[in-house]
Amino acid sequence: MFIWSERARSRAAGIAAGVLVDALVADPRAGHPVALFGRAAAGIERRLYGDARPNGVLHVLVCVGGVTGVAVAAERVRHPVAHAALTAAATWAVLGGTTLAREGAYLAQALEGGDLDRARARLPHLCGRDPSELEASEVARATVESLAENTSDAVVAPLFWGALAGVPGLLAYRAANTLDAMVGHRSPRYERFGWAAARLDDVANFVPARITGLLAVAAAPDRRRALAVLARDGHRHPSPNAGRCEAAFAGALGVTLGGVNVYAGRTEHRPEMGDGRGPEVSDIRRAVRLTRVVSWAAAGLAVAAAWSLGRRR
Repeated sequence: MFIWSERARSRAAGIAAGVLVDALVADPRAGHPVALFGRAAAGIERRLYGDARPNGVLHVLVCVGGVTGVAVAAERVRHPVAHAALTAAATWAVLGGTTLAREGAYLAQALEGGDLDRARARLPHLCGRDPSELEASEVARATVESLAENTSDAVVAPLFWGALAGVPGLLAYRAANTLDAMVGHRSPRYERFGWAAARLDDVANFVPARITGLLAVAAAPDRRRALAVLARDGHRHPSPNAGRCEAAFAGALGVTLGGVNVYAGRTEHRPEMGDGRGPEVSDIRRAVRLTRVVSWAAAGLAVAAAWSLGRRR
């Protein structure tokens, strides 16, 4: 016979409450905890920067380690209501699913109205590629690809780590993912300094990205086709994780993703994933719906996992 610990119940309740708060409130326009962390990490970078991997390792240890230490202290709170409240606050702080879906819907509306300039101006909210020369179809492709990848980064991964490790898992994951966005990209400045942040993010997202891909397949109208595309193309992306998400979305939506991307003057040729036509403006809203379905499914799995992992005989 199994019984469930009080800590398991409060963790599951906190994750569920945090998901609901994110759905209702989304991210604030100013003073978001992740933005505050980013500013602190940038300040630490100015003190620790050096064009060498050990400097980057130290940067990660200080930033992620500091956040994790605070989170471990919060996780030790014994009162179940207080623990649930702290878990809910941490869950809300690290989730970005509602804002992600709203950004996708905003771009869809702009392109549907023929306002390409407005869509180009908004695209950097989702991804780092240069939008200045993109036509509507390329903005649509960039949006669908970003929705796919960020469904894992902003929703599935934090929920996965929250279910496994509570507040420390939630906050440590978001700290690592934020550092990767800040310094983990390839550039002359961050080629060595950002190595540790990039590798840590790869490890943290390895399982969640594959869960995201499988959830997208489960939500696809043609699951067999979506699974075939995921199995065939998921490994072709230069990222060990993003390709699983993008391939699954390509198969679920019946489109082909990948191609030429321009990042701050640097051109990258990404392998194509999928068997269908190139994405069109109408596919953005379909991708937004898929993002929402995957996000809610991940939330349900996270609550169930947090509950079941705390059971004892």
